[in-house]
Amino acid sequence: MNNSDLLFNNLCSAIQRYPETLSIRNVIGQSREGRDIDAFKFGTGNVRISLIGGNHADEPVGPLLLRKLVNYLDHCNENDPILKEFSWYIIPHSNSDGEHINNRWWNAQAKAVDPVSYLQHVVRELPGDDMEFGFPHNDNDPGLRVENKIIYDWWRSFDCSFDLHVSLHGMGCAAGPWYLIEQAWQDRIEELKASCLEFVNDKGYRPHDIERNGEKGFFRLGKGFCTRPDSVNMRKFFIEKNDNETAEKFYPSSMEIMRSLSDDCLTLVSEMPLFLLPDVALELGPPDPAALEWKKKIDNWHETVLSNNDKETLENLREEILASGLTPMPILDQMEFQWHFINAGLHQVLLELN
Repeated sequence: MNNSDLLFNNLCSAIQRYPETLSIRNVIGQSREGRDIDAFKFGTGNVRISLIGGNHADEPVGPLLLRKLVNYLDHCNENDPILKEFSWYIIPHSNSDGEHINNRWWNAQAKAVDPVSYLQHVVRELPGDDMEFGFPHNDNDPGLRVENKIIYDWWRSFDCSFDLHVSLHGMGCAAGPWYLIEQAWQDRIEELKASCLEFVNDKGYRPHDIERNGEKGFFRLGKGFCTRPDSVNMRKFFIEKNDNETAEKFYPSSMEIMRSLSDDCLTLVSEMPLFLLPDVALELGPPDPAALEWKKKIDNWHETVLSNNDKETLENLREEILASGLTPMPILDQMEFQWHFINAGLHQVLLELN
């Protein structure tokens, strides 16, 4: 068993044991509303791993995992290979203001997300306020938000090249896990793809699969895998729609920043759904007729919860949603898929370095 496998096994067993709130703090700055932003460096190894969660504030499972990981690493002995062979750079939640807003529906101790509470209170930040695509172009650029600049400066302060960067994201609804990969590595990820697909099958899930033909930078790499988007392709998409105003709101992503700071960083984006849809992504799309039908249903449910606070009505709606086939994905499963993806990426990097 190599250190990568050992790391995965150790953390999987520790996920439930370590708390969801940080046991240590390292504040690197404040959000625009004055909330703390924490960032952590662990280990002294030559393999450098960057992890960030919360760039979309309505995707809270990644930050939950990273807070548990921080607590886990903080309790490791300094001679543990996890700290001797690897260096960890972790930002559990980049957007503390967005987290505060979305805490109205998010419960880190729940087994899964309640669909009615989610539809009532979820807040998704739009382009121009999107932290994933808000990082500075250079040292003199303030970035899209103060949080982006603070995080950018923290990364820059280490003056090092990173080997792996994973931005933990999620989706509202999908068929299952979806994996986004650095395009420059698309011919070097066979082990990663095989490992992730095997884990999806072993856990009784199926991957989300879609063909977007390069739209916004999404090129399909096989079942359940696409290249990650980038700001250049995002801007191109909106320019081609004669929407230059929106195009100008896209700054570099965290993945693009890591590539600019590194020799050949493998960047990954995890996409784990809060809710599973049983009959979408069975055929490559778009269009996906089943997905379009689900969108109509979900939009109608959303309108109902926003216009009605009657307890009985909402309870009946909850029963209707759960009877429809939409299934909340267990939070623990989402974390395990995210961690397995990180681990598979690390294993791929180690193969490349060796």
